[in-house]
Formats: sequence, C-alpha cells, structure tokens
Amino acid sequence: MILIVLDNMAKVNSLVKMGTWKSVNRTIFILGICALLVSVATLSGSYSFRSLLVTNSFCDYVSPLNEGEARMNFEVVIRKIRQEMDELKNGTLKESSSSEILLRHSAFLADILGLIESMQALGPDVENATVDHSLVKLNHQSDEPADYFLIEEIRKYVRVKPNRLGKQNFMGANGTFTSIGHACFAMKEELEEYMDYDVGEICNDDWKLAQKLMVHGCDPLPRRRCLARAPRLYTQPFPISESIWKLPDDRNVRWSAYRCKNFTCLANNGTRKGFFKCADCFNLTHHEMPRWIQPTDLDPETNTTADFLIPEVLKIKPGEIRIGLDFSVGTGTFAARMREFNVTIVSATINLGAPFNEMIALRGLVPLYLSINQRLPFFDNTLDLLHTTRFLDGWIDFVLLDFVLFDWDRVLRPGGLLWIDSFFCLKEDLEDYMEAFKVLRYRKHKWVVVPKRDKDDDREVFFSAVLEKPPRPF
Repeated sequence: MILIVLDNMAKVNSLVKMGTWKSVNRTIFILGICALLVSVATLSGSYSFRSLLVTNSFCDYVSPLNEGEARMNFEVVIRKIRQEMDELKNGTLKESSSSEILLRHSAFLADILGLIESMQALGPDVENATVDHSLVKLNHQSDEPADYFLIEEIRKYVRVKPNRLGKQNFMGANGTFTSIGHACFAMKEELEEYMDYDVGEICNDDWKLAQKLMVHGCDPLPRRRCLARAPRLYTQPFPISESIWKLPDDRNVRWSAYRCKNFTCLANNGTRKGFFKCADCFNLTHHEMPRWIQPTDLDPETNTTADFLIPEVLKIKPGEIRIGLDFSVGTGTFAARMREFNVTIVSATINLGAPFNEMIALRGLVPLYLSINQRLPFFDNTLDLLHTTRFLDGWIDFVLLDFVLFDWDRVLRPGGLLWIDSFFCLKEDLEDYMEAFKVLRYRKHKWVVVPKRDKDDDREVFFSAVLEKPPRPF
C-alpha cells in the first residue's frame, strides 16, 4: 500500500515538473517571437523593403517609418520580459526541484533583455546614422562614381586602383585614377549597354553607340576588356606609294552602320550619302587632289578666294613648320599634301556618316579619333601648325569657341601658325566671331572675308586667316 502511494506521488511530481517545463518552453517561444518582431520593427525604422531592391538609380532612400511605434514595441516587450522574470524568480522559491532549469532560463531571458535594451539605447543614433549598404543611397549623390552604375565592368573601371606595393608609383601617385566624361552619368542606360559584354570575348558591333556617347559629352569613354571587331576579310593595305591617292579596298571597313556600303558609293556621292560638309571628300581624283595646291572657288565678282595654298603659307615660316594638327572633317588630304612638303600632320576627326578614320589610316596617314568636347592630347607649346576647315563654323557657341581657341593656343608653340580655313557664318555674326580670334592677340599674316556663293542666300560669308602665336613671358 505504501509503495502504491509513493508511486502515485512520484507520478504527480513528474507531471508537475513536466507542466513546469512545458510552461517554460511556451514562455520562451512567445518571448522569442516578440524578440523577432522587435528586430523587424527596428530594421523597418532604418530600412525599407524597396531599398533592398535594385532600382534604376541606386539613389532611392526611404526615410525611417513608424519610429514612435517601434519605441512603444521596445517598451512593451521589455515590460513583459521583466514581469516574466519576476514570476520565474518567485517560482524558484516554490519549486526548488526545478530551480536549476528556471535559473538557466532566467539567465537566458536576461541576456535577451540586455540586447534589446542596448538596441533601444542606440535608437537615436540609428535614426541619424548613414546606412552603410551598397544598394542604398542617401538623397544626395554618392561620392563614389562606381556606386551609380549597375554593370560591374563600369564599377570596376572607375574605382581607384591602388598600387600593389603600397607605395607611390613612378608618376608620384598612390594609385591609378581612371576617368570617364561627366555626361556619362546623364547617359547611364547607353553607357551600361556599351559596357555590357563578356570579358575576353568579341565586343559588340557598337562603335556608333560609342560615338554617340562621345559626341554627347561621355568623353573619354571607359576602356573595355573585350576584343574589338574587325572586318571579316581584312586585306593588306596598299603600299604607301599607291595608297595616298587611291581608294582603299572595301573589305577593310565594317560598313554595317553606314548608308553607303563601299568607297565607290561615297566617291560618287550620287545620293548625298555621308557627311554633308564633306560630300566630295572621297572623290580623290577630281575634288581632293587640287586642294591647297591650285586656286579653287574664286569669287567671280571680287576674284578672291578663301582658300590659301600650302606653299604660300609655308613661306611665312620657311623650314620652321614640321609637325601639326588638322582639326577638320575630311579624308586626310591636307595631311597628304603637307607630307609632300616634309610636314607631319595628325588628322583629328570622327566618323560622321562615313568611315573617315579608316580612310585616313588606309591612305597611310595618322588619324586621331577625337571629338570637339575633349581637351587636345598634346602638351603645351609643342605644335608648329594647327589647321581647321569645315568644322568650326557659325553653329558653334561663343563660349565653347573661346575654350577651343584657348586650348589650341595652349598646344601651339610660340611662333606657331593657326590656320583658319574657310570658316563660314552669317554676316551679322561675323564681327563677334572675329573678335573671338582677336582676343588671342596673334599676329595677322593673312586675313580675308569673301561671300559664300554656294547658295542663293547671300547672308553667309567665308572667313580665312593665318595667325602667328606671339612669344609670351613665363
């Protein structure tokens, strides 16, 4: 009988312990859920779900929401945990047999309480802190250009490349600072399309997109790590003895982006295909060959022309003109003619409707793929001659013309010649444009203004000049 009673008492005691254990587990589970809700509420005060998504600009940032509600949740959870801890402490006095379990869980809850209280103490700092996340940006633009773009190749390119040895390199810099044009940020979609390629594979046939970026101010363009496309059946260029005055092989150009699909089409120009300011540039025999050597385009009324001849210009500085730049739209004929006088000319142009750069190179001359937006890649006071035609005309803004002319002045050496060849504009704008050239205080060797007779409208004039840069004190 006694054994049965003792056995029943043991079972009751076990049930009590089981009930206490289940109650403790239930309490811990509820408190864990509460702690999770508090964590979510804390994050929602600093982040938004949208900020974790990739947006178009990476600049969307949602301000903290429900800050008061988050504080209230902190206070409620802390109060409930304290009440539960007090009840557990009281339970240890009544149920000494389960004191170890209760003390352990009491310590566990104390740890949770300490963490939540520390988070509450940091609450004001979290509200004012800068979110350190690569996909979240504040309302103002990030100082890191790489953070603005989605395509990883752009991000890798624009980041500063520190030197591997941790020392200054031979150029005196601690790293390499690769750059892109400021307008690249305004043409984000186009630039990301341009830089979307597989590293080490063949590049897309997108030179026209690249030129669009350059012309609109995304210049310089970033370098790429893909292999440039070439014509499928590239052939050996003609020898220099033939190439100067002979149309190149059509197979040496990629024609996909042009209206004309061969040089004969460009030379005939029956449908005005190509750049309208250089409609006959590919007609080497009849149009190009006489230029700058024989008098052309004489005005019938005044018997004058805006075209100066190379021999008479070189006589201004006998033997002194050796190297120069031709900033024009053309096929390199000016450089070809100057080559006959032992003068090396680099031809700067872009491919406006026709393969001008390929044409210049296939003739055996040096092309420079350069837009008007960019500073000339020459050091100060280095060139003997700078020539321009069919490019800087009455369309150009006066402020832009100032920047261009002063950059040209920078690269011309003292005593160098600036040859303005057939600059045309409206009569009413002529004085303003001429003043822009006079600001340089160059010596006038040649200066002529003649009517532009190729249209019925007599409001336009040609202006040509040969000016010498004066010596200046250091």
